[in-house]
Amino acid sequence: MSLTKTGFLKLTLLILFLGLIVGWLGFGERGFVHLHKMDKERDVYLERIGRLEVEKQSLLDEIKRLQTDREHIESIARREWGLIKDNEILYRFEREREDSSSSQTAENRSRNPPH
Repeated sequence: MSLTKTGFLKLTLLILFLGLIVGWLGFGERGFVHLHKMDKERDVYLERIGRLEVEKQSLLDEIKRLQTDREHIESIARREWGLIKDNEILYRFEREREDSSSSQTAENRSRNPPH
């Protein structure tokens, strides 16, 4: 089966036309590459929305506790602002440095063993 000159020209034009269509579908402004990129971007947004919904629910729960739970409010006031009740005494102790105090203590123990 041999192709004539007109048949070869028609086949070439058909292949060229199909190639242009495939190129346009794949790489055009709204092609498959763009569609794939948009799908990935959508997944990122959906994940972010999920995290924000969890954070929103956590904040709504905190608001509810602040509106109804007086003990929760008191614990926040004590922890964050250092507030105390009437007739309470607050003791604050200075912390020794771990570095110098532990090495000095070890030296003192080696020089002066317990009796």
